[in-house]
Formats: sequence, C-alpha cells, structure tokens
Amino acid sequence: MNEIRIHHIGYLVKNIEKSIELFRDMGYDVEFETVYDEWRDVDICFLVKDSYRIELVAPRSKSSAVGELRKKIGNSPYHICYIVDDLDKAIAKFSEFHYVIWQDAHEAVALNGRRVAFMISGQVGMIELLENTVKSDV
Repeated sequence: MNEIRIHHIGYLVKNIEKSIELFRDMGYDVEFETVYDEWRDVDICFLVKDSYRIELVAPRSKSSAVGELRKKIGNSPYHICYIVDDLDKAIAKFSEFHYVIWQDAHEAVALNGRRVAFMISGQVGMIELLENTVKSDV
C-alpha cells in the first residue's frame, strides 16, 4: 500500500460551540469555521495545535450518521482519518485487512469536496479514508 498519512482525529461531541471553546482553552486554533454536512446531518469544525488536527463532529439529530454512536460512546475520539492517493484502491486494500465499509464513499463538504469513506474493523475500530485530491470528470 502506498504510504498513508494521518490527516486528523475525529471527536464526537454533543455541543460543538462549547467543545470549540474548551479546545481553544487548551491552545487549539480553529482551522475552518463550522460547516453543516447535510449528507451526514452533522456540524463539523477543524481545529489545529502544533502538528495535530482534530475534527469536532456534532450530530444534529438522532437520525444523523453518528447520532446513535454518540449516544453509545458519548463525547469521545472515534476515528482516525488517513490521506490516501486513490480512495478506491485504499478501500480494496483495507478490505484485505478485514475492514468493512461503514459509510460509502462520498464528497465531504468540510474537506473541499474530496471523497471520503468510513471503514470499521472489529479489532481496531473506525477509520476514515480521505482522497488526496478532488476527482475530476475531465
């Protein structure tokens, strides 16, 4: 597999504004203003500190893609996101490692339309794969 790099750690939170303030108190800076991801029904905000990036994810409703998960695990880190050169090849490779698709590939509004896919393993938990560049129809 081509080299993969960590892009961010995803945190589930109940209240995104309160969470942003707490992370700011710890020295994090907001990288991008909060955006609403209609596809997943979540609010998302990226924050950075030193060489680390975190993604705060707050479900807007119980029917959100992560609404039940947040209810189950509470406010908590829940995935690591890796940058990959080719999303489809990375999905196939991680499938060989016994990961299964949790959420199909789609364009992520909070990541400038780059495609992402979520996969899960019973042994390690959830990962997000982020394609390095936007796919073009050209």
